[in-house]
Amino acid sequence: MSYLEQTVKYVPTGPRKVFYLNWPIALLLSAVAAIGFLMLYSVAGGSYSPWAEPQMKRFALGFALMVGLAMVPIYFWRNVALLAYLGSLGLLVLVALIGDVGMGAQRWINLGFMRLQPSELMKITLVMLLAAYYDWLPVSKVSHPLWVLLPLGIILVPTALVLEQPDLGTSILLVLGGGAVMFIAGVHWLYFAAVIAAGAGLVTAVFQSRGTDWQLLNDYQYRRIDTFLDPSAEPLGAGYHITQSKIALGSGGWTGRGFMQGTQSRLNFLPEKHTDFIFTTLAEEFGFIGAISLLGLYALIIVFCVMTALSNPNRFAALLTLGIATTFFLFFAVNMSMVMGLIPVVGVPLPLVSYGGSAMIVLMAAFGLVQSAHVHKPR
Repeated sequence: MSYLEQTVKYVPTGPRKVFYLNWPIALLLSAVAAIGFLMLYSVAGGSYSPWAEPQMKRFALGFALMVGLAMVPIYFWRNVALLAYLGSLGLLVLVALIGDVGMGAQRWINLGFMRLQPSELMKITLVMLLAAYYDWLPVSKVSHPLWVLLPLGIILVPTALVLEQPDLGTSILLVLGGGAVMFIAGVHWLYFAAVIAAGAGLVTAVFQSRGTDWQLLNDYQYRRIDTFLDPSAEPLGAGYHITQSKIALGSGGWTGRGFMQGTQSRLNFLPEKHTDFIFTTLAEEFGFIGAISLLGLYALIIVFCVMTALSNPNRFAALLTLGIATTFFLFFAVNMSMVMGLIPVVGVPLPLVSYGGSAMIVLMAAFGLVQSAHVHKPR
C-alpha cells in the first residue's frame, strides 16, 4: 500500500473532519490563552488595551488557522516540509539584510499589519523537515554517520543565522528541538553523548574567550551569565530583572495577593511584565496554586500530544507530533526556569500567555499540524 493510500483511505473526508479534531488539545490551548488574556488585562491596570485585546484577536485568528490546517491531509505537510524549511531559511537571510531592529537585535520583518519573527517559524519548519527526513530514511540507516551529518546541517545552518541576530534563546531552542527529533527517531545515544561533551567544551571556550579578540558571545550575553551566577552583585543594574522576578514569585505565597493586586507589576517594579516575565505576575497574583495550575494545563497538552502520536502508525505524523510537543515543552520549561533564576535570562516568551504576535500565530499553526496528524491517522 502506498504512502498516499495508507494516509487517506481510512480517514474522514469533507466537513466531517471537524468532528475528528483532538478537541481536548483545542480546549486546553484555549484555557491557557484565556489565562494569558487575564494576565495581560491585569498588567495593563484593568484595561483591554494595549495588550489583551490584540492578543485575543491573534488567538482567534490562530485558532481558525489551526482548524484550517487540520483539514489538510497530513501527506501534504510531508511533501511541502522541504519548501517550508527553505522558505523560513530565506526569511532568516532576509532579516539579516533588511530586518527591523529592536532592543539591539535584528529579528523582525515588517509586514505592515504585523512584525514577523522568522526564527519562530523556523522552530516549526525545522521539526517538519526532520520528521519528513526520518520518515523517508530506512530505520537501519538512522544512526549511520553519513546519514547523521545531513540533519546536523539542517539544524546548524538556521541556528547560525539566528545567533547572528543575535538571539541566543531561540538558537538554543532550535538545537534542542532538532536534537529531540533525532533522538525520538532513533539516533544512537553515543552521538548525543559526544554532543554533550562538545557542549561542555564550548561552554569552557565561551568563558575563556571573554575579553579576547575571538570573544564568542556579545557583552550583554556575558552580563546575563554574570547575573545568573550572582544577581545580587548588581541588584539595580544587570541583576534587576531577576531580582524583581524572585521578589514577585516569593511574595505570592500559596494563594497569591489577589487578581490585580500584585505590587511588583502594578507599581512597575517588574520589567517586561507583559512578555518574558508574565509568569511572575501570575505567581504573585495567584500564588503557587495559580502557577501549578498553569503548569498542569501545559502538562496535559503534552500528554494528549504524546497519546495521539503513540496511536498513530504513520511515522511522519508521529514524529511531527512528538517534535512539536517537545518544542512546546521547551518553550515553557525554559521561560519558567529563566524567571525563577534556574537558568540565565535568554528571552524566551511563555507560550500562549506572553504578549506577542509571531509566537502566538506560529504556535497555533504548529498545533494545526498536530491536529492534521490526528484527523488523518489511519483508522
